[in-house]
Amino acid sequence: MNTLRLFTRSFTTVHPGRPSGITNGLVGAIGNTPLIRLNRLSDETGSEILAKAEFMNPGGSVKDRAALFLVKDAEERGLIRPGGTVVEGTAGNTGIGLAHVCRAKGYKCVIYMPNTQSQEKIDLLRMLGAEVHPVPAVAFDNPENYNHQAKRHADSLDNAVWTDQFDSTANRRAHIETTGPEIYAQTNGEVDGFVCATGTGGSLAGTARYLKEQKGDNVKIFLADPPGSVLYSYITSGGKLFERDGSSITEGIGQGRVTGNLQPDIDLIDGAVSIKDEDTIKMVYRLLDEEGIYVGASSALNVVAAVEMAKQLGKGKKVVTLLCDGAYRYQSRLFSRTWLESKKLATAIPDHLQKYIVLP
Repeated sequence: MNTLRLFTRSFTTVHPGRPSGITNGLVGAIGNTPLIRLNRLSDETGSEILAKAEFMNPGGSVKDRAALFLVKDAEERGLIRPGGTVVEGTAGNTGIGLAHVCRAKGYKCVIYMPNTQSQEKIDLLRMLGAEVHPVPAVAFDNPENYNHQAKRHADSLDNAVWTDQFDSTANRRAHIETTGPEIYAQTNGEVDGFVCATGTGGSLAGTARYLKEQKGDNVKIFLADPPGSVLYSYITSGGKLFERDGSSITEGIGQGRVTGNLQPDIDLIDGAVSIKDEDTIKMVYRLLDEEGIYVGASSALNVVAAVEMAKQLGKGKKVVTLLCDGAYRYQSRLFSRTWLESKKLATAIPDHLQKYIVLP
């Protein structure tokens, strides 16, 4: 607990277990999301599969938490003044969170993102008043990577800050101070496992840090990884391998390096699971059909990983994961027969779920 106190900041908005009442503007509504029991999967596994409904944040994703903490950190350190500009490189959701927070606080927002991201995300960012620069998707070590372009843009402006979501540990602190305490309170401290995928590493690392500080080895932490990411091989090889194979339909997760957010807590991770796109897309449709929950591919991947973790831990355990965002940001792909067939994923969806493929 002493370690955690070092991270306490005055801008924490979340008070687990306290009735929400009236919030102080949009930023006060970030966090305190419900923890949902996934009934069918819980009954199938004999464990409690619990999913945190991060799509219920006001900006629609888990990244609202990081966005708020990144901006507040910049304010506290004097890196931005009223009327200034926030610049970030993002696959979408952090940018959307930042656009909301910037509108609420009176800042301009500039986003650089890979041009592989869904049109829904790009359109939403522009509707929120952000200046958006879709750029070619290249590796992090390429100077034209979207993160490096974002930094150069911020450096060229007066009264501007590059929030650096991948390596600024204000991201990680958001989950030490909010997500972790919420999960602990919502499970009455009886959480046995936590698993999620990682892009920046903030959600996994910060939540892991808090839960391990509370429960030590009595809670297990797993990393979930899509195809094309190196982190599964890195964790399972004890940090010896960076094997990258294939690509994934998921957006905003998977990584080619250990980020500044993940590095401080990499040793807290007890295991890793690699999830195929076929299993991810099937879970998108299962969650819609069985639970009435309409979420994107990264959320579905997390749920597949939670089921696998529950099997490894044994029956009767409480396993928590994150539902990162809703499917409406990806629906033109995930529910399009043409797109699914182009990815050779249409046949991964069982016959009784094919009725949800409603777009051509």
